Amino acid sequence: MWFRRDLRLSDHPALLAAADEGEVLPFVVVEPRLLTDRRPPAVRMLRSIVALHEATGGALVVRCGDPVDLVPQAAAAVGAERVHVTRDTTPAGRERDEDVAGRLREQGAELVTTGSPYAVGPGLVLTGEGTPYKVFTPFARAWRDHGWPAPADRVGDDVWLTDGADLLAEVGEDALERVLAAADEDAVDGPAGEEAALERWRSFVQDDLDGYDADRDRPDLDVTSRMSIHLTHGEIHPRTMLADIAAHPQADGDAAHRYVTELAWREFYADVLWHRPDSAWADLREALAALPYDEGPETDRLVEAWRQGRTGYPFVDAGMRQLLAEGFMHNRVRMVVASFLTKDLHVWWPVGARHFLDHLLDGDLASNSHGWQWVAGTGTDASPYFRVFNPITQGERFDPDGAYVRRWVPELAHLPGKAAHTPWTHPDGAAHGYPERVLDHAEERREALDRYEMARAQT
Repeated sequence: MWFRRDLRLSDHPALLAAADEGEVLPFVVVEPRLLTDRRPPAVRMLRSIVALHEATGGALVVRCGDPVDLVPQAAAAVGAERVHVTRDTTPAGRERDEDVAGRLREQGAELVTTGSPYAVGPGLVLTGEGTPYKVFTPFARAWRDHGWPAPADRVGDDVWLTDGADLLAEVGEDALERVLAAADEDAVDGPAGEEAALERWRSFVQDDLDGYDADRDRPDLDVTSRMSIHLTHGEIHPRTMLADIAAHPQADGDAAHRYVTELAWREFYADVLWHRPDSAWADLREALAALPYDEGPETDRLVEAWRQGRTGYPFVDAGMRQLLAEGFMHNRVRMVVASFLTKDLHVWWPVGARHFLDHLLDGDLASNSHGWQWVAGTGTDASPYFRVFNPITQGERFDPDGAYVRRWVPELAHLPGKAAHTPWTHPDGAAHGYPERVLDHAEERREALDRYEMARAQT
């Protein structure tokens, strides 16, 4: 069983398929860069691998290098005729798996794909004409109608090939000790692994699910589930979560419905990427192909101010500083900071999307790229060019007492209530070193709309 971003033992169809054949060698290949990359996403991945190693009773074998070489070598070393995996639906993952499958065929073995990281595998929800959905709402309706299986059983503790490490002694570099050393136990994201995911999920369902519909847009309350981090590493399957919601006493309520809708967004974006792998780093729609973007030294300076949380707009800066400190950002704030980069600074969305993936613990290619495109106006939304988030009014509405801003922008801790969102209107607003605004939002909003209208006319 070749684990990738499916680092759990419960509700794991690929692992069950492997276990049906006999003893299972649990195998992970770590990219060399992960062992020296101290950014939160890399450390978080290693911590999840450590948790899986413990869950397998130490049977997990970890190697460092290229899976195209190491996976076939590992299979040959233990005489495995089949290597089981969860289907990877990302463009790079699909290409890698094709290469691994080809190498395995050369030695008389097979790569077997079972299941996916989604309740409904990308590509399975289609219109009545057999074409992909391009808009979220009809997709979500069809996705719910399609349905999904109940969670799969958990494998037994006696399934593992216990001498796998000895059998693979000559295969690649044993990376277990390096992974253990690089996985920082003091990381800011909380416990990693399947048990941590299940504990976090049960706590959310019990304490915060009923208020999700009302409070989900409030970064100051910190009541969202943060399950995106666990989903990204496959420490829990969305099917498990959907089953728990269905069994909840308020399963038919607005809050539960809204949470399922958010899971549907994740599945929709994966489906879009499946059908259009080119949209990972390029505009999905060509309606704004003629849109001009700003470049040059001054734009670079503004982008760096955005990255560091020093734009002079407190709600934007609070989000960007949270990202740097925690590797996480509330979803409402993600939309606001993305709008600021693309429509106030007039910068193409991949610049921001790459910065997010460099820092987000829940960095997911499909959700990240298409979430950015939803804001930028090049993605799945039919009429996005009117949507320019106002960083002031967004802050006042969703952080009404300014608590979120004061938490992440301590230079404004002396300003009470909503005053934290408009420090330039107070005589001592910049008394503790908070920067002046790098631009005038009203002016840049007009500029963005002018550019959009020009681009639409030319396309």
